[in-house]
Amino acid sequence: MIITKMRRALPVLVLAALPVLATPLPAAADAPHTQQAPLRGAPGPSGQVLLPLFEAINQVPVAAEHREGYSRTLYKHWNKGLSATDGCNTRKEVILTEAVEAPLVAPGCALTGGSWLSKYDNVVVTDAARLDVDHFVPLAEVYDSEQTPWSAARREAYANDQDSPDTLIAVTAASNRSKSDKDPAEWLPTDASYHCTYAATWVATKLRWDLAADEAERQTLLGLAENCPAAIVSYEPAE
Repeated sequence: MIITKMRRALPVLVLAALPVLATPLPAAADAPHTQQAPLRGAPGPSGQVLLPLFEAINQVPVAAEHREGYSRTLYKHWNKGLSATDGCNTRKEVILTEAVEAPLVAPGCALTGGSWLSKYDNVVVTDAARLDVDHFVPLAEVYDSEQTPWSAARREAYANDQDSPDTLIAVTAASNRSKSDKDPAEWLPTDASYHCTYAATWVATKLRWDLAADEAERQTLLGLAENCPAAIVSYEPAE
């Protein structure tokens, strides 16, 4: 049977590198996050905030990072996902949602067929096993950027966030491992046409979860914004 998840927007993972059955695509237009906001900083009908990229960057607090004490086990993932009956955890649900061509779903959420576009490197993947689900702001970066220590429940909520189209993204395992836990000052997608969306999504996630940025990260984001005059950051604050 074919399952399509609709709660996350379309186009917004795990040991040693696996071969990717992939085909490069022509560069796509950097469309997400570039629509003109009707009112600057005004909440939308669903509680979303829309801001030009420059203004959004200026709303991210600036603070030094703090890595001491970090462990991935502080952020419980993957949980049972949005449905308790489909057998798919959060990771598989993200993969299903972001499929360009939906795969067949067998018992236990085994996926066969389907295709995906990896936004970091503009590559088509035709085997779900060759995908990673990346935390757009990596878990270690989240820990570095927490302004006060989060509760275990809030960390789990971030690690499995499907209420935003931005927090989690399915990409090639190679691009995810290249990125690792780096922020934009240290890593950017190889597909330069995605840089404006990448910057806007990074800032949206930081604002949604009330995370800080260090000075090098901020300056890199401001530099990216110079080339993205139409970029709009859209986010809804997490509870």
